[in-house]
Amino acid sequence: MRATLEVCVDTLEGVEACVEGGADRIELCAALPLGGLTPSYGLMRAGAKCGVPAYAMIRPRQGDFCFSMREIALMRDDIAAAQEAGLAGVVFGAAAVDGVLDKEALEILSEASAGMGRTLHRVIDTVEDRLVAIDLAVALGFERILTSGGAPSVLEGQDALAAMCAHAGDRIEIMAGSGLTPENLGEVARSTRIRSFHASCSVPLRSDQKIAGLGFSRSVERQTSARTIRDMKDVLKRLELAEQTAN
Repeated sequence: MRATLEVCVDTLEGVEACVEGGADRIELCAALPLGGLTPSYGLMRAGAKCGVPAYAMIRPRQGDFCFSMREIALMRDDIAAAQEAGLAGVVFGAAAVDGVLDKEALEILSEASAGMGRTLHRVIDTVEDRLVAIDLAVALGFERILTSGGAPSVLEGQDALAAMCAHAGDRIEIMAGSGLTPENLGEVARSTRIRSFHASCSVPLRSDQKIAGLGFSRSVERQTSARTIRDMKDVLKRLELAEQTAN
């Protein structure tokens, strides 16, 4: 299986860095410091034209993933906007209050996104039984699941990630994400057998202090780095070469 790298971005510059760095897929968001919210229609259109497959995060607010039917209606409209913009796919998830995936909400959103690629996001890290959640995602027709193995970072979730990957088999792609860097990517790939990865590939960027002082940004923001993307891709290429040599 070819190893792939998806990069999450929340700016036009981030999209451009993904193209320059050679990302395999882009996840378009707003407000990455909040875990990613639905991006603007303008950013969706830019992503659709960039030449790299781009998926839009569909998440109307920060916080938990227990959405009301009114919020689900908003998400359906955002999916329609992503379709109109020409995006390859969407990323969404929903949970019920009892610690399981919200099957009804996911069915509604899956129907709304018919014909598009679909990723189930890290809502799966909030449920009680991730293996049962994998089975539901398969039944609903998701392409892949983004997960940290239920841990704050992939490094802490490696055992769970390996178990999820084994349970999924070839039914659905398990994509590891949260805290991946060029320095730890190889370790995670080897220990989990996962070959699909998600990262921000970002570096610190000091903000204009006047703008930060007025509350329009944090004192230090983060910026997608084409160099970091290339470094991550180099790790994956070396991993593939080692596997080919071993075989």
